[in-house]
Amino acid sequence: MRDTNGYFPRWRLKTEGRILPDERLPTGQTMVLGLQHVVAMFGSTVLAPIIMGFDANVSILFSGLSTLIFFVAVGGRVPSYLGSSFAFIGPVLAATGAVAGAPNPNIALALGGIIAAGAIYALIGVAVALAGHRWIERLMPPVLTGAIVAAIGLVLAPIAISSASGIGPANPEGDQLSRWVAILTFAAVGLVAVYAPGIARRLPILLGGALAYLAYLFVANGLGHGAPINFSGVAAAPWFGWPHFTAPVFSGSAITLIAPVVVILIAENLGHIKAIGAMTGRNLDPYLGRAFIGDGIATMVSGAFGGTGMTTYAENMGVMAVTRIFSTLVFLVAAAVAILLGFSPKFGALIQTIPGPVIGGLSIVVFGLIAATAGRIWVENKVDFAEPRNLITVGVALVLGAGNFKLAVGGFTLDGIGTATIGAIILYHALGWANLPKGSEQNA
Repeated sequence: MRDTNGYFPRWRLKTEGRILPDERLPTGQTMVLGLQHVVAMFGSTVLAPIIMGFDANVSILFSGLSTLIFFVAVGGRVPSYLGSSFAFIGPVLAATGAVAGAPNPNIALALGGIIAAGAIYALIGVAVALAGHRWIERLMPPVLTGAIVAAIGLVLAPIAISSASGIGPANPEGDQLSRWVAILTFAAVGLVAVYAPGIARRLPILLGGALAYLAYLFVANGLGHGAPINFSGVAAAPWFGWPHFTAPVFSGSAITLIAPVVVILIAENLGHIKAIGAMTGRNLDPYLGRAFIGDGIATMVSGAFGGTGMTTYAENMGVMAVTRIFSTLVFLVAAAVAILLGFSPKFGALIQTIPGPVIGGLSIVVFGLIAATAGRIWVENKVDFAEPRNLITVGVALVLGAGNFKLAVGGFTLDGIGTATIGAIILYHALGWANLPKGSEQNA
């Protein structure tokens, strides 16, 4: 029977099958699964600040703290990990005049905009919590949330393929070794998920990634094929170190450029919660307002000390789809590990030795599962694709996302997620005006 008493659930012990948010595994398994979520989030949580010129260790630290803030906000009832949001990259670079991947001399300006976005986000969450979530559902029914979830997975696909192919500034065409390593990686993940015995089957990302890492180490470092893994950074990094915090500076122009990102954050969070609800078979919509508040506060706290804007992570949603483990206690462990990593440059340096093709192979699995979750949303909500309004809206959103269609609006650039999200919302409701009196919304 589902526990609904108290602000936090009473997690019931369960050792097999699907583990729901208010259930838990034995302590040892929970610890290991928490580590797997850290591995899943690490690449993106580090990559986003590196592109924007932020301190990666600060972002790692605040991803853990943000996950704890979110956990408290939703009463431990929505399983999610919060990490660096890619939606901020374009606006931050535009607002600070920085070059992607280079140290950012104007981080403080970006932080002011990030805090403003978080404040607006939290206020919208308060409005949803007070007025209810139905207006959000009318604005973004299942046909739209599914399209947005799919677009999120598809817009990330080129990142996964680029990494899996070994593409970089020095190697724009990539190489075949990287592609074969990526294939080995997602094959290993699949084999572990389907054929591994016992608890090992619950750790496909961690074990599959580890097997691929060792294979690459043997081929590159042992046999001399491909770029060897360089451990000099690990040896030089201290075990413990204080992250480099930065104080924000508030600028009207920077805030104007960065704050509109909140539209994308809302769409991402809504899509993620809908997807998790579909995977768990539970209606998590009543927690939408609290989720927005938690994410908004987390973004404000992160920005106040030099971290990036935060968002619920699709990568960890993909891990949940693979493992079928949704216990929120797992994310407490992941958050604690991330906080420790934020103070450990050596461990961070070790994780950064994971070869790009291995990360690419893992990303192919995780991002693909995100996109595939859209199908479940549509099926379970009986979306009628014989209805032209639904079919055209989804088709346009998928292509805008997959092609990463970018659009500049008043000095603010929307990437594929933004154009797919906003475009789908506008198109869907515009196409529904003629049928609105007939109640055609019910078919969506």
